[in-house]
Amino acid sequence: MTTLEFSYSLNKLTKSLKPFALKLTRDVDDANDLLQDTMVKAFTNKDKFTDGTNLKAWLYTIMKNTFITNYQRMVRRGTFVDTSDNLHFLNSGAVIIENDAYGDFAMNDITRAIANLESVYKDPFMMHFRGFKYHEIADKLQIPIGTVKNRIHIARKLLKDQLSIYQTRN
Repeated sequence: MTTLEFSYSLNKLTKSLKPFALKLTRDVDDANDLLQDTMVKAFTNKDKFTDGTNLKAWLYTIMKNTFITNYQRMVRRGTFVDTSDNLHFLNSGAVIIENDAYGDFAMNDITRAIANLESVYKDPFMMHFRGFKYHEIADKLQIPIGTVKNRIHIARKLLKDQLSIYQTRN
């Protein structure tokens, strides 16, 4: 096969290779780069292609191997090996160890905030928190179900206001 015929065959198969590149990379720009790398490798190694064999399968193999090589290179680039004598980089402050102190402070604040609620709001709220249904709370406290819902809503609002320091910002 002459260089011109080989180039023409590569050009014809480009459209059928693009979906495979997209499947591998899951990104349009990366797929285009992979396709271009595949075509460059195929053209530079055209002397290794045997006439009469399946050119499309050869190109798919080149593309798959190129993708794997690029992926492995990317993983190696992201891996850090600490070669210092005393492992200084591994023992640096980049690693965060949590000791649950924050959770303990939060739990203490939540418990205190609930304890500070008036019993009118605290009792229905705690019953609901423990799994009672609205109608069960209403029967137990002998108040209308609408009042139960209202008091639980008010308790939540009061707790939310008192514990606003723990509100996460998006």
